[in-house]
Amino acid sequence: MGLERLVEEQPQDYIGKAALEAIRQRGVTERLVGIEFEADHFEIDPADFWPVSHDGAEVGRVTSGALSPTLGHPVAMAYVTPEVSAPGTELAVDVRGRHEPVRVVALPFYRRHR
Repeated sequence: MGLERLVEEQPQDYIGKAALEAIRQRGVTERLVGIEFEADHFEIDPADFWPVSHDGAEVGRVTSGALSPTLGHPVAMAYVTPEVSAPGTELAVDVRGRHEPVRVVALPFYRRHR
């Protein structure tokens, strides 16, 4: 999940408390990460939910993406296993049968310059 820090422990019941407790008990199974593609020659179709792999094993799926005009290459967000969620981790995304190299990056993609 990755958003646990936004929910403080509350003594009273609240909407979603049971679901949050169930996630805490079973442990986090996936994390939302940013990924950058090396290639710039294809369009990302977020409806595809492309599989993400590491060393030949499927470790997640792309949820959304777009060509970044400021970065000059496609970026996407994906849910992946915690073991491969660290920035800098090299992964691959199956894009219509081609394994495109990607790298995990910190979110957000854009940082405002001062």
